[in-house]
Amino acid sequence: MIPKVELKPCFLTPKRLQPEFPLFVYLPGMDGTGQLLRSQTAGLEVGFDVRCLAIPREDLTSWDELTNNVLDLIHAELEKSSQRPVYLCGESFGGCLAQKVAIKAPQLFKRIVLINPASAFHLRPLLTWVSQLTYLVPSNLYNIGALGLLPFLASLARISRSDRQELLKTMRSVPSETVLWRLSLLKEFCVEEEQLRHLTQPVLVIAGGNDRLLPSLAEAKRLVSIFPNSKMVVLPDSGHACLLETDTNLYEIMKANDFLESSAEEEYPKCPSDWKSGATKTFAQRPAGKSAYPSPVGDAARTGTPRANAD
Repeated sequence: MIPKVELKPCFLTPKRLQPEFPLFVYLPGMDGTGQLLRSQTAGLEVGFDVRCLAIPREDLTSWDELTNNVLDLIHAELEKSSQRPVYLCGESFGGCLAQKVAIKAPQLFKRIVLINPASAFHLRPLLTWVSQLTYLVPSNLYNIGALGLLPFLASLARISRSDRQELLKTMRSVPSETVLWRLSLLKEFCVEEEQLRHLTQPVLVIAGGNDRLLPSLAEAKRLVSIFPNSKMVVLPDSGHACLLETDTNLYEIMKANDFLESSAEEEYPKCPSDWKSGATKTFAQRPAGKSAYPSPVGDAARTGTPRANAD
């Protein structure tokens, strides 16, 4: 009998490795695939060496295990180049994981970005009730449910047709057991405010003003009232999956809010700062460049050996 191989979370990387740049670590949403960052990688590569967490589809580990997995992966990256700063970015489910990771190793991170963090789950009691009902839904109906959820997950008119199709495909790729497990993680997610107050590095909280899935604006306001050195950016027309929208450019948002160190913005002049604790800004969105799907970090990535495109 062939032994079952245990898959663990890993980092994906875009086409090129840039160890001379700050390390940008992205923690994805509920799907856990990391594939949906593809529309942002070209922009981020201007100033970062990008890594995206990919969680196996059958992964049913706890918050603590996921947190340790992420920290192990980051330490492995820093062994290759230990002096560079690390930017931690979490979106939705990944926004919860980012909070856990940052609290456990606050000294590791120069900057933290939270995008529509799913810590807002507790602000909408109806979601807790609905998530309990999902246990009664047969797994063969999840494909239909994913299609119905799409308008709540994203502002579809702001997303290209190919990205809409990719979003739906990604949602359907996650087994129902995994969806239920990750919903249970969100229900039990808890971080003490006092722990968040000890995170003194700059924190940028980005909220979609038209998020129909979670009360992200209310959660962003709550978080910036807790973090001692934080700022909130509102994308007024954006939905929950805002990084897929053609007018959203994460690198430009960080740049416009004076969130980049000089090493991360070599090609751009430093913009005037209006940074202050708890400040709020509405951002005029601009298009992001496209990039190929990320590919797993492995021997080819380390040696510079050409890799086949994932698509």
